[in-house]
Amino acid sequence: MQQSICCHATISLTFGLFIGFGIDPDYQIDIINELDFANAIYGITQVAGLHNNSKAFLFRDVGRAVHAPAHITEKVVELFRSKSEFTFLASIQQKTSTSGVIFSIHESEHSYFELESSGLREEIRYHYRYKGKPRSESFPYRLADGQWHKISLSISATHLLLHVDCNRIYERVIDPPQMDLTLGSGVWLGQHSHKHGLFKVKQTYFHHYIHDHCNHLTSTMHGCPTCSDFLSLVQGIMDLQELLAKMTLKLNYAESRLTQLESCRCERTCSANGVVYRDKELWVEPENCRNCGCMNGVVECRRIFCPPANCSEDSLSVHVEGTCCKKCRREYFRSLSPSLPGYDFCAEGLICGENSECKNRNTRAECECKSGFASIHGDSTYCEDIDECVTQMHYCQANTACVNLLGSHRCDCLPGFIRVDDYSCTEHDECASGQSSCDDNAICTNTIRGHLCSCKPGYVGNGSICTAFCEEGCRSGGTCVSPNTCVCPSGFTGLHCETDIDECAEVLIQCHIHSRCVNLPGWYHCECRNGFHDNGSYLIDGSSCIDIDECATQTHTCWNDSVCVNLPGGFDCMCTSGPACSGDCLYEEGLKHNGQKWNHSLDHCSLCSCKDGRTFCMRRECHCADPETDLFCCPECDSRKSSQCLHQSGHILYRSRDSWIYSCQQCRCLEGKVDCWPLACPVLACKYSALVEGECCPHCVTDPCLADNIANDIRQTCQDPAGITRLSSATWPMPGSPCTTCKCKVTATTHILPDTDTHTQNAYTHRST
Repeated sequence: MQQSICCHATISLTFGLFIGFGIDPDYQIDIINELDFANAIYGITQVAGLHNNSKAFLFRDVGRAVHAPAHITEKVVELFRSKSEFTFLASIQQKTSTSGVIFSIHESEHSYFELESSGLREEIRYHYRYKGKPRSESFPYRLADGQWHKISLSISATHLLLHVDCNRIYERVIDPPQMDLTLGSGVWLGQHSHKHGLFKVKQTYFHHYIHDHCNHLTSTMHGCPTCSDFLSLVQGIMDLQELLAKMTLKLNYAESRLTQLESCRCERTCSANGVVYRDKELWVEPENCRNCGCMNGVVECRRIFCPPANCSEDSLSVHVEGTCCKKCRREYFRSLSPSLPGYDFCAEGLICGENSECKNRNTRAECECKSGFASIHGDSTYCEDIDECVTQMHYCQANTACVNLLGSHRCDCLPGFIRVDDYSCTEHDECASGQSSCDDNAICTNTIRGHLCSCKPGYVGNGSICTAFCEEGCRSGGTCVSPNTCVCPSGFTGLHCETDIDECAEVLIQCHIHSRCVNLPGWYHCECRNGFHDNGSYLIDGSSCIDIDECATQTHTCWNDSVCVNLPGGFDCMCTSGPACSGDCLYEEGLKHNGQKWNHSLDHCSLCSCKDGRTFCMRRECHCADPETDLFCCPECDSRKSSQCLHQSGHILYRSRDSWIYSCQQCRCLEGKVDCWPLACPVLACKYSALVEGECCPHCVTDPCLADNIANDIRQTCQDPAGITRLSSATWPMPGSPCTTCKCKVTATTHILPDTDTHTQNAYTHRST
């Protein structure tokens, strides 16, 4: 039996601010037209399309891989990336009881956009991601009826619209889809990926958009801003307000600077020794023996030129106090006391400069430059510093840098070296001394002037920071703590945390007798048994499950003078008296006698019976050893390879009728086809809830800033510590801390956050990354 789904030619992606108009052809892609079926004809056959002279393609249930070419994948990913608004259009014909993926944009185990049709459960499913977590929306609708249908799925920020055959079927508010696609994403048609999700689908190509076939949609969409338009407009206003606040601060600062400049004189002057001189003004500094002048606001000085003294033989050239040039004086002491020992000639008042000192000679006093200084123009009265570094008169050895000082110099060690003495340094081994910047999981290699850090095998990073690397990653929120070693969160086990611990099967959980244990990825919950319902407190152990009184609620089937008697988890019909109380059953406007058995009218695999006024229907018992077993009713007895299903990982093979959990979905194999639907999560009686990484159902939390279920009201705002007004749900980096992200959350109750007003209902959170 061949089962197929036919899709009419149009699968197009439309991006833009005005959703659904398709004005710019650069923002449209006809997927089927772009696919190179000439190179992928295995499992694909061209057939007649929806319209005359239109072509369609039948996708058979064989091992095929209809993957978009690299240039088309790159274009689709580029158009999808960071977009909050897009439309998917298709025409499809699907046979009953078939299921599969129509179109998928997939990366690794993550579906960023996936549209699926399930004929088994008669629903359309949209899979996407939000904040790194999978999300699914299910729309009950019978698309698998063998007829052609036009389908349109439009996303605009948090607004979702689903049209089938030009009729608006569903309109919902969802979490904004995460569209940060990478070039590693794959675009697939008629399947989930190369491993699974094959879809019996026939598709054809045509050029018109759905609005060309549904004219009444144009009038409702034209001229109306979408949610994305409104959010962009509001965010633009907030950005302009922030920019205006910053520009106001800058203008105020500029005005204050201009006010200061108005009081300034524009003439270039010089200031020396507390005196202000005008431009080109000259003056003498006799105490320093130099002439100075103001040139374009800069003081320039030159030493006073002294001519030679040309003294006679009986006189010497000496400095006289109050003068800058030497004067000739007779050598009194040479003639009067030439041999007087210990006579202090410097006491006669010889004046020497700052960097020279007076020295007594045999017959006179002279000025001599201090160590590290040299005379100016051969006159030791005034001396200047000797730059030992430039003149190579220093004693610095290798691995040092010479630094000139006034009258001296010093030798500094180069980076990576340590001092031996005042003039030499040796290499410093940061690795041996434990002073390196390497991570504990890095190898330190000492080098000249430093060291190198490289991560050990099994770790990745820049050497300063090294993290463990697990080749296949850690799933279900596990953490890689050492090479290829994962620490799994509670509820998961396995080398890569890939195996869910079935708390129910391992009898780790004791649910109340009125409930039964239902396993979920990462945890469990106690679900009320048939005939019981929760009293509203939703206790985790199921003790809040109470009996349903079918007699009081008139939900029983007792009739014909029989009396309803309520029982724990059910009811019974009892005959008290009278010939009319026979225990017979009403079934489909007919009468079935007490004890009679018959085949179900709508399901020949079920057997019904009447007992004491109650009708019981159940599936026929399957005996797989019987060669006459009906495989339609007992698919678990079907041992044919064509009826087996491959797990999404590609490593596990399931028989028909087997079930398993994958990516927060309940999956089932039925005659070689895999059908998956979102897990049913228990109802939470708390106000705030959050979804833990690796789990599929939310848990109760008390802190609203940790909650995922707070609806963001775009009409509300909050104010950050800088005084800037932020839109609800807006995120921004914390000033001065680029690794911290803040978010504005609007809650209905008052709560306290650091550095915020404790009496506000509009608060913000911050998170380090």
